[in-house]
Amino acid sequence: VQLQAFGGGLMQAGGYLRLSCAASERTYNKYVMAWFRQAPGKERDFVAALSRNGGSTWYADSVKGRFTISRDNAKNTVILQMNSLKPEDTAVYYCAAGPTIVSRVSYSSAYYYWGQGTLVTVSS
Repeated sequence: VQLQAFGGGLMQAGGYLRLSCAASERTYNKYVMAWFRQAPGKERDFVAALSRNGGSTWYADSVKGRFTISRDNAKNTVILQMNSLKPEDTAVYYCAAGPTIVSRVSYSSAYYYWGQGTLVTVSS
């Protein structure tokens, strides 16, 4: 499956952005979908994940209560709504898909398919 992420940009702290990840095929009931991010000079970190049927979500502690992951099945799209943005949210955001198990949703190695990344910059 091919993934394309878009929606990044420049935003002031406290603002919001909405990232989308469009898949080339159906992902509902097939793949766990996730977002990771990589800040300059740092490793790629887990942000959020959504179960195959959309019934379960997982979040990194750093984004809980601010970010929401969801799925638009009709459009084969996964959305990351990011509110109350902070400068430390600045990173390239990647979407990922894979038939992973619950215990590994936060591991980048558990995902088979990756989008190209979209840059989010949050100014203070």
